[in-house]
Amino acid sequence: MKVRIGIDVGGTFTDAVAIDNETYELVGKAKVPTTHVAQEGVALGIVQSLEKLLKEGDIKVSDVVFLAHGTTQATNAFLEGDVSKVGIFALGTGLEGKKAKADSKIDEIELAKDRYLRSSHQFLDTSDFNEENAKETIQTLIDDDAEVIVASESYSVDNPTRERKIMDAAKRFDIPATATQEVSKLYGLKTRTKTAVLNASILPKMIQTVNMTEESVQKTGIQSQLMIMRCDGGVMNVDEVRSRPILTMLSGPAAGVAGALMYEKVSNGIFLEVGGTSTDISVIKNGKVMIEYAQIGGHKTYVNSLDVRTVGIAGGSMVKVENNQILEVGPRSAHIANLPYAVYTDPKLLEDIKVIYIQPTLGDSKSYVALENKQGEQFAVTLACVANYLGYVEEEHYAYGNKESAAIAIEALANETGKDPKQLAFEISEKAAEKNMAVIDKMIKDYDLDLDGLHMIGGGGGASAVVPFLAEKKGLKSTINKNAEVISPIGVALAMVREVVERSMSNPSEDDILRIRKEAEEAVVRAGAELSTVEVQVEVDATQNIVRAIGTGATDLRTKELGKTLTLDEIKEKVVETYQTKPDEVVEEDKTDSLHVIKTSKEERKLWGLMKKRKDVVHVVDNEGVIKLKKNSASIISMNVEKIKNSFMSILEDVVGYGDGGVQVPDVYILQGKRIIDCSGVIDLNQIMALVNVELQGVDPQTNLVVIIGKRSA
Repeated sequence: MKVRIGIDVGGTFTDAVAIDNETYELVGKAKVPTTHVAQEGVALGIVQSLEKLLKEGDIKVSDVVFLAHGTTQATNAFLEGDVSKVGIFALGTGLEGKKAKADSKIDEIELAKDRYLRSSHQFLDTSDFNEENAKETIQTLIDDDAEVIVASESYSVDNPTRERKIMDAAKRFDIPATATQEVSKLYGLKTRTKTAVLNASILPKMIQTVNMTEESVQKTGIQSQLMIMRCDGGVMNVDEVRSRPILTMLSGPAAGVAGALMYEKVSNGIFLEVGGTSTDISVIKNGKVMIEYAQIGGHKTYVNSLDVRTVGIAGGSMVKVENNQILEVGPRSAHIANLPYAVYTDPKLLEDIKVIYIQPTLGDSKSYVALENKQGEQFAVTLACVANYLGYVEEEHYAYGNKESAAIAIEALANETGKDPKQLAFEISEKAAEKNMAVIDKMIKDYDLDLDGLHMIGGGGGASAVVPFLAEKKGLKSTINKNAEVISPIGVALAMVREVVERSMSNPSEDDILRIRKEAEEAVVRAGAELSTVEVQVEVDATQNIVRAIGTGATDLRTKELGKTLTLDEIKEKVVETYQTKPDEVVEEDKTDSLHVIKTSKEERKLWGLMKKRKDVVHVVDNEGVIKLKKNSASIISMNVEKIKNSFMSILEDVVGYGDGGVQVPDVYILQGKRIIDCSGVIDLNQIMALVNVELQGVDPQTNLVVIIGKRSA
């Protein structure tokens, strides 16, 4: 049996899983403490979890075909301010040079309380740039205690020659170096330099960790190349990490939602990965995780990262009580207080208990409640206690505890506060939900999510302590992931190699789009993908003048897709179940080999039922039942490639609207095989045609396509 291995390095534990490469079923898992203080760092825990997994699962090293790990090291470095001083070597000339000098000088960035990322700055006029002056400038930066160099020049994204020469010169000083064009191809020198400085600040330690991890893995005899999880849900090889470690931040949450996407198949949902102390919340829309430019220390970067928002509420969150009233739930947890959960304690140890008030850490108010028995042993009353008591946690869930112990804990607190136990439990749940719900409501608004068909998915060991109550309160369906406690390493094991190339362009031609597409293909192969598996999707964001090419691929030639292929009836059932519609209101209008165009028709009533209106919605559903696109009142047109190239412009001209802002180009999507060519970000008809022509290059002229045209999204 060939296996894929995923490892997730968490703050407390390092989890490893083995996935059958044919069936994608979980066939083994192992957990060890994360080795932060070991001489080898977290690399030791990675290897320990790997060796434990191989031994307990009786897995031969020759059967490992994929190996990857996620890590919190970059995230923790920024959170704790554990970074290196950066030397910025800036170039420019003339009036443009004066602006470059100002834009490349980065003020100190506060990462944590009294912990700063500091940089020194040297500017050299390009007319004076030569090997000798480059050496002198680097030496000046080193003399100012710089531990890593960043090369910065305004238009290096178009001509990186001088930035690369600076990096080569730094090698002679045996000092790590990076350049702005290595981390982003976008214009905007200030943000690009800031991104490069943040990247450089963690470079020395990340290189050290990666080298130790790679060396340790090689000693196990595994031949598969080591891959590292990225913050956008993909993986890359270790060589890429050695130049762009910033892409590994938030790789833990990214792995969790990647697992939910690929292992559980989600169309539109809110994903909550719930631990003991905090919950990471992210959004899945049209089968894709939502990505945005990451912010570090309040500063925008050019790093495409999972949009994850963290809330200090989780399964281990403790309850604060003052004057017999529930004041708050969290942010302190049983883990921080170093107390066992009452709900996972033998009820015999909870005999003759009393409620006490504790201060989990120095500076906290002494209002967190705990239980103490006759022996002086203390136990935390947590959200997991409450959820088990109210019956939200099912027996197969990881958070399932002892119901008798949960009842003892809640009843003791009820006696202390003079409340009914069930009323108290709901009151605690409501308090906890307030924090998570504020973030969820904001994300629903930010991403214009339709509550119709929205699903709440829980991952992480504490998922059932939080998600079922939240979903019930919001009126949504909820699911706790299978193997929720190891959803992050599962996401790592099933991840695809990914690379994103972005270019600043106001009016891209076909040649521009082709060039960027090719660049993304080469980049994803360089990151470790097998060329024959690579797919590239091009997006044009006309509002920000950005062309984005996203390349994905596997490290080996996969013989099957993840998940089960559904019949048409099963796909229709899934749509009925998701949108609570009637079976006779669900019709397949068209299809490609891998995508089904389903139309639902539903009667809506307004003005107390006096007005009735039918609402038609077009859904594009893949063979596994994932809804990849949802569009209200859209037109569906079937045509082949030849007709698209010859006649599509005239069709578009007929559907263009005009308003106060001028021409209103509709949202256009073209379905070919399993691909959706998304032109919804394009606001110019010629650019739509350029993008379509590029994406259909090499496709047989007689290949049938499905075109979906709808009103432009707000």
